[in-house]
Amino acid sequence: MSAYWPFLAVLALVVLLFLAERRRPEIVTRIEENILATILAAITLISFSQVVARYGFNSGWTGALELTRILFAWMILFGMSYGLKQGIHLGVDALIRLFPKPLFRVAALFGAFCTALYAIMLLSADWLSIFGANSSGGAIFYWKRFFDLGLGLDDLRYPVFIQEAFGMQERVQRWIAYLILPIGLSMLAFRALQGLVQIWNGERELIIASHEAEDLVAENKDVLKD
Repeated sequence: MSAYWPFLAVLALVVLLFLAERRRPEIVTRIEENILATILAAITLISFSQVVARYGFNSGWTGALELTRILFAWMILFGMSYGLKQGIHLGVDALIRLFPKPLFRVAALFGAFCTALYAIMLLSADWLSIFGANSSGGAIFYWKRFFDLGLGLDDLRYPVFIQEAFGMQERVQRWIAYLILPIGLSMLAFRALQGLVQIWNGERELIIASHEAEDLVAENKDVLKD
């Protein structure tokens, strides 16, 4: 049972997200936007303070660069599911737009299905052995390995008072930084499946932005003239 608890935790996260969106979708969206805004603000503040400390006081924080890299990865891996939900990922649909409407819908459904399959494969590839594939591992396995080992990051350390108060190890554990891997990929799979259902029900055309940029240009072509 201990080997499967990360899979159960990921499943619980997806179920919780599904139930929350059924009841209060606007709150879920606001939380996602606030998380992304907070990460972006943290990256900006850390980078700015590091520049001031380095060039103004010939000082600095050793773990600043590593922390900003981790936060940037969090923003990307968390933001990709939000982008899928909002339909703001750029995509090329020139070819499938030439298809008849029924075939276009099939292509849109196939694209959403492939996105979900891709995310699930990155989460865990062990299940592919059912089809005879020689594959194993994935984000969940990778994260759990570092959770079990308890290895620390290279430069990011806990403050001394936290180490003394809670008996923490000196370096921040890698599994904390890598936690976004199973979270981000499970949310991406959920959003792709959600998009597939919406396409099937006729609520959206594609899971990508499609002609959105072109439409915005057409709507605002006379703005500069004014």
